Amino acid sequence: MKAKKIIPCLDVKDGKVVKGVNFDGMREMGDPVAMAEAYSEAGADELVFLDITATTEERETITELVKKVAKVVTVPFTVGGGIKSMEDIARILDAGADKVGINSAAVKNPLLIEEASKEFGSERIVAAVDAKLFPDGTWHVMTRGGMENAEMDAIWWAKELERLGAGEILLTSVDRDGVKDGYDLELTKAIVNAVNIPVTASGGCGNAEHITEVFTKTDVESALAASIFHENMFTIGEVKQLCKKRGVNVNEA
Repeated sequence: MKAKKIIPCLDVKDGKVVKGVNFDGMREMGDPVAMAEAYSEAGADELVFLDITATTEERETITELVKKVAKVVTVPFTVGGGIKSMEDIARILDAGADKVGINSAAVKNPLLIEEASKEFGSERIVAAVDAKLFPDGTWHVMTRGGMENAEMDAIWWAKELERLGAGEILLTSVDRDGVKDGYDLELTKAIVNAVNIPVTASGGCGNAEHITEVFTKTDVESALAASIFHENMFTIGEVKQLCKKRGVNVNEA
């Protein structure tokens, strides 16, 4: 069985790692370069670096910071936020990222995913899906940092992203983001069961048990977490030890 991945996420605003609740109320957590290096050394399987206000502020992802982070990590590294063109993708990959995450721009121009996967390889294109549960019982795709309803069904969109050539999906529950009461297992199951490409679960991790839960109750490949690592509640090694105890196959920390 393929080893499950533990992925710390660094949400960056104004050059600092931040964390909020439901995509709002951001608190400063530290320096992204130092934190990325520490997580890489501590046994993270991958890292995700999101410039969370690049899209809403309509500016480019902070390329110089990406270069600094890429120099200090030894694990695969995904960068997202404000990436809206082939030029943006090339710039971020050239800066040292292994993959790029694309969300709002893909909703606006789905063919960007198709063109990018052909040009750079699908394994380097991560489709980010931010989903929110609506009263009709369906999950809607949200864009612009979780603020705008794209009026699209998230399950349909995940399938479409796979068809267009995305290599993997980074799935975030807007409802659970920063709340720390566990991943949205129903949403995660629905998306994982709808596609054949790897899915990373994000949004809601409040303790190590939540990570083991999403691995044992869904077929998700990776679990993304921020608060539990940033706030020193658990180390990556401790999470991996618990995963092994629960019968989840993970790489050594």
